Amino acid sequence: MDYGRLPAEDEDHFHRLDARLVATDTLMTTLDDVQATIDDKGMMVAYGAAGYGKTMSVNSALRKIAPDITYRLELRSGPTPRDIRHGLFNALGLPGEPPTRPIEFDTLLKETLSQTFRVLVCDEAQWMGRSSFEYWRHLWDDRKTDIAVIFAGGDNCYKVLKREPMLASRIFIWRKFTRMPEAEVVGTLPAFHSLWGGVDPQMIRNIDRAAAHGNFRNWTTITKHMLNGMKKKGLTEVSQDLVNWVYSKLGGM
Repeated sequence: MDYGRLPAEDEDHFHRLDARLVATDTLMTTLDDVQATIDDKGMMVAYGAAGYGKTMSVNSALRKIAPDITYRLELRSGPTPRDIRHGLFNALGLPGEPPTRPIEFDTLLKETLSQTFRVLVCDEAQWMGRSSFEYWRHLWDDRKTDIAVIFAGGDNCYKVLKREPMLASRIFIWRKFTRMPEAEVVGTLPAFHSLWGGVDPQMIRNIDRAAAHGNFRNWTTITKHMLNGMKKKGLTEVSQDLVNWVYSKLGGM
């Protein structure tokens, strides 16, 4: 489990490219959703398949709206309520040693979360089962806690929550992330990275259809391969030969 405050902006992009954040429709919608969730002190779910920009969009929105009051957990496989307790203890920077008894631990967390308003972010939420989601609900439902909770994860977190009416009824906003439409890809890529600035839009369309499939993470991987290929081959611009070379590196993307 990783925990703490929001990461630096240059960590948002897969492969840590020297790239720019682009105000796509999805990014702006997420900004509105996060603002509404914070205003309501509610719970929100950003979900969808891997690579569509859930984490990046949520982080960038919170960096703009609530950078000083956001505390973030990034989960690993099969987290339990105990894991979440300890993750929150560390993310909130609480002093001393964590309590050993769950009831004492919960009392400490609730007291801390009642002192001032905070935004709690649970990333990679698809790893959680019912009991872990239930634990977040337990914290949020407490009358004294002053929090908003944002889950970002794969389709499985949507399925788990929807199976449990007690949990699903608490969610203020459900936001599904999908592939970027081709027209938006063509408009976004030149702004995303200078590599694509002079590239024929039809070539961008062809790459998207063949390998990227409107997936933001795929595009960052392709961009990284392109940059490496240009350096290796001494090229100054994207060519079809370079694209073919990159395709050979992509395997089953």
